[in-house]
Amino acid sequence: MTPIRHDTRAWKAQVWTSFGAAVALCATGLAWLPGQDLDRAFMVMGYLFTTSSAFVLSKHVRDNEGRRVDAPLWGLVVWAGFGLAMALTAWGLVRMEINPTYKAFLGVCWLFLVSSVFTLAKTLRDAHEAALAEARAEGRLAALDAPTGGDDIATTR
Repeated sequence: MTPIRHDTRAWKAQVWTSFGAAVALCATGLAWLPGQDLDRAFMVMGYLFTTSSAFVLSKHVRDNEGRRVDAPLWGLVVWAGFGLAMALTAWGLVRMEINPTYKAFLGVCWLFLVSSVFTLAKTLRDAHEAALAEARAEGRLAALDAPTGGDDIATTR
């Protein structure tokens, strides 16, 4: 039997720390964003849209890795949603009239967030699949150890 691989505690800590740092940096950048409230609201929506669509895209790609389980139209919706989230957020960032250094900060934080979302989604999915594999293995062992039932029953005629 192939051993089931688990991520180390150090890797999990790094992934969660990275995701937390990305969220904190984005939140800080957006909270201190100079300019109009409408720009700030647009960027917050863009960051949330990008984050959620990155999680959905990660799940879609992983679910359809071996064979297609989702309808092709759903795949189009997922990819289009992620592309639209990235494009609109980038457009909002570029068109804002703020200091270029601030734009660069927000852009790097945003890309860090997207990257950490993909890594977090993979780590969570790997842990889920490892738990399922362990449960299946335990179920197989329990089935092998259980009495078959046919030998213990006396037949009388």
